[in-house]
Amino acid sequence: LFGGVFGLATVVGPLIGGFLVEHLSWHWIFYINLPLGLLALLVIGSVFRPHVALVRHTVDYIGAFFLTVALGSVVLITSLGGSLLAWQSLDMLCLSLFALIGLAGFVLEQRRAAEPIMPLHLFRHRTFVLAGLIGFIVGVSLFGAVTFLPLYMQVVKNATPTSAGLQMLPLMGGLLVVSAITGRLISRWGRYRVFPIVGTLLQVLALGLLSQLELDTPVLQLNLYMGLLGAGLGMVMQVLILAVQNSVEPRHMGVATSGATLFRSIGGAIGVSVFGALFSHTLLGGLASDFAASGGGPASLSPAAVHALPAALQHSYLQAFSGAMHGVFLLAGLITSVAFALSWLLREVPLRRATQA
Repeated sequence: LFGGVFGLATVVGPLIGGFLVEHLSWHWIFYINLPLGLLALLVIGSVFRPHVALVRHTVDYIGAFFLTVALGSVVLITSLGGSLLAWQSLDMLCLSLFALIGLAGFVLEQRRAAEPIMPLHLFRHRTFVLAGLIGFIVGVSLFGAVTFLPLYMQVVKNATPTSAGLQMLPLMGGLLVVSAITGRLISRWGRYRVFPIVGTLLQVLALGLLSQLELDTPVLQLNLYMGLLGAGLGMVMQVLILAVQNSVEPRHMGVATSGATLFRSIGGAIGVSVFGALFSHTLLGGLASDFAASGGGPASLSPAAVHALPAALQHSYLQAFSGAMHGVFLLAGLITSVAFALSWLLREVPLRRATQA
């Protein structure tokens, strides 16, 4: 159920964002988080009553600082490299240095901290490492698809931002329904290993099919591909969390759960950046000669500007756009095939009973 809610939010977010951009302004995609955050705060403060004993802990502020520096630098490198900043620029060199310093400082701090944020012995835990790697790759494919599919709908199919967001419903529906069914089956059978294997295979197939999208691909066919991708994600995301929670010591369940989720989130951030760089490079390369005389270039065109181009230039742009999409989804499929191979290495650990926990 938690996985279904996460998938729902991941798809509803672009839908609401498209509506706000279309009818208000892009500023509202940030303003909307203020009342939503306040509502969440009020609900948690008034309803959430954990039945736990109060235990004083030592917060690892130094480790948190180094981790923030490392992750922030990695996200900036993948977001800015090759687009706003040249790879060989001094800024990129400094960011790379910050990432290395942050990582080294984090590892050293985790060795000496009284209560480390992420105990290093977890990285000797087979299930935790495998779940982290597979989750990282799943984050790449999930957020990559959510980013580029609405763009395809707006540019190729001339859909409005709101309509493009609605077209993501098959992906959300597949994830939500299959995630709930998977949870029920695991509760009944007590086994979970088969689901990441089948789920990653479905993701590879779906991404392979999406890599064949053309200008005249029917929307219904696209919806079927997205539903297949959502079904694959529904079999994997929360099952990996379950595998981690079921295999680590109960006292490390919280940090292991958050660590597995962190890998998925970082995979999404890096995946979107890498796919965006690949997409822009391929698109620019395919249209360099056509847009040589234009002031901005193909990367600066909005969907509305694309459809305002002269017929011949518009056709060239859409052909190059479709080719760039092929590369993105093909790369995503190849990366996800690594997750499929890794999922075979997961071990089936019998589910704990409540009394054992």
